[in-house]
Amino acid sequence: LIAADPALDVATLAGAARPGCALEALEPAERAGVLRAHGDRYEFREPAMRAVAYDGASLSERRRAHRLLADLLTTGTPAPDGLSAVGVEGGRRRLRRAWHRAWALDGPAERVADELAEAALAARASGGHPEPYLALERAAELTANAPAKAERLAAAARHAWISGRPQTARSLLARLSSLTAPEELRGHVQLLHGSLELLGGETGSAREELLSAAHWLLESHRLLGVRALVRAADASYRAGDNRAFIAIARQAAALRRPDEPADTQLMFEYLAGMASTFSGLHQEAAGPLRRVMELAESVRDPAVLAWACVAGMLLGEDAVAHRLSARAVEEARLRGAVSAMPQLLEFMIYPDVWMGRYASVAATAARGLRLAQETGQLNTAAQHLAWLAISAAVEGDQETCRIRADAAIELADAHELGLAGSVGNWALAYLDLAAGRVADAAGRLRGERRNNHVVIKVMATPHLIEAAARTGDRERAGSALRVLERWVGSTRSPDLRALVSRCRALLAESPGEAEELFRDALDLHGQGVCEFESARTNLLLGSALRRDRRPGAARTHLHTALETFERHGARLWIEQARAELRASGEPVRPAADATVTQLTAQQLQIARMVAEGATNKEVAEQLFLSRRTVEHHLRNVFSKLGIRSRVELVRFMS
Repeated sequence: LIAADPALDVATLAGAARPGCALEALEPAERAGVLRAHGDRYEFREPAMRAVAYDGASLSERRRAHRLLADLLTTGTPAPDGLSAVGVEGGRRRLRRAWHRAWALDGPAERVADELAEAALAARASGGHPEPYLALERAAELTANAPAKAERLAAAARHAWISGRPQTARSLLARLSSLTAPEELRGHVQLLHGSLELLGGETGSAREELLSAAHWLLESHRLLGVRALVRAADASYRAGDNRAFIAIARQAAALRRPDEPADTQLMFEYLAGMASTFSGLHQEAAGPLRRVMELAESVRDPAVLAWACVAGMLLGEDAVAHRLSARAVEEARLRGAVSAMPQLLEFMIYPDVWMGRYASVAATAARGLRLAQETGQLNTAAQHLAWLAISAAVEGDQETCRIRADAAIELADAHELGLAGSVGNWALAYLDLAAGRVADAAGRLRGERRNNHVVIKVMATPHLIEAAARTGDRERAGSALRVLERWVGSTRSPDLRALVSRCRALLAESPGEAEELFRDALDLHGQGVCEFESARTNLLLGSALRRDRRPGAARTHLHTALETFERHGARLWIEQARAELRASGEPVRPAADATVTQLTAQQLQIARMVAEGATNKEVAEQLFLSRRTVEHHLRNVFSKLGIRSRVELVRFMS
């Protein structure tokens, strides 16, 4: 009985057992380590043992157990686990009853299959049973009618994908090929297959599959058809194929109708605004992108909210973009949409990068990477690896940055991911800039192959201008500045306007003009939220003042920069600020004693995992690091915290 329904509570288990079969009969299994009491239930210590217990029973014994459980759920016997509850619990109860009837084969198979399929879909809608795909798969097995069987297999595949089981979804879709499926099912199947390919396969094939799905769905299921179009465009976005994105947006523009629902309107406006952005028409893009953000207030679909987040980021509305992405993550959590979570976490990172919240970037990307790996989403994993490389570059962890960036770029090359490849390249350039390898940074950011994604290219433009200006390539820097000015002019962000002023200062004709522009940038930083970029501006201004033989004025800005870099654990930028202070004639004080609050984001994450019992090997695998790097970080953690063992670390972290 426990193997047939692990959700049984003790009271129901006792009522379902044969007369004279007391719960004490389970004690040998407990002593042997097969079972353990957990709350008001018994559970198998290992999932494999449950399979052994269930499969070891005869077919008639298994059917008898399922029939008994189905009868209990039918009669409405009160039970603490909610067998007789209503609402969400009632939906779970109906599903469990239908599930047991299906395995007991109680009654005609078609009738049982219908009941099971209906219960699975109803329970999923009410947030009940967590495994509806299993019920739908069983319903399909009991269905003789080929079209109905195909529909149930397709539904099972969709729910398997939603719950984070892409390989199961692919396997279920493969079984459809031998069935005579209804014509109207074709678009739904292609939409699911294209979505699977988008996050775990080649972006080119995903785009074609999704465009075909849109063709089949637009007339019969318009909202799904438009969604398929936007996902096809998303495949182009991930690939960095601007022309393909623009072509899809033009196709979509011809399909618009008056009085569309808010979700559909938002998707059309998103395509229009992004197409203008990819064409370099930022002022023209601003109108549609602002309408996207307005429409997002009445939208709850996680994917649609994520697209609104991109609109907010392109408009420089970083706080709003972050709020929209957080709403998307919460909606997905409430719906049990496990498969959506890795990509939605990716959208949370964009505004955090612009706001300089690199500890948050590292934490979100690490969580996203773990979920992407668990759900087989290699393309999303590549993106999170690239953002983790950015975080490591900021921290000045050169080995970790290179490992992660190289891994992201390798995946990007294999799956046509211009987006992940561009972020990975940007991370390496950022690292070069922080380490003072200005010419290397300029070379990376000038290259066309690794900088073919418009959005990331624009995000990295301030670094390109800085590297080009400092290596004497004023023509390249000036051209890049004009591109940056066009984009920033379409936003209202003081942080972005500060970056423009800083870049103009780097290209100023005289020290006086440069100082004025740097101070304009600092005034704008004061109106924004990104203290890290403000520190970078202070460092550049301090360096310029020192070179202009004004060491006293330089030190004020250099100290301000140093304090911020120390708070962020940005060791290479700390070294640059200290070097400038020494060059200004000031002896540099030793670093302050570190506490847990001064660990870098990477060190803090490793410390927490080790304190929770993870081995160095497990930490390395989960964070995509080498064991040597984990050991290096752990030594630094021990040194900073003044401890010598893992036992002390557990005590300290608690």
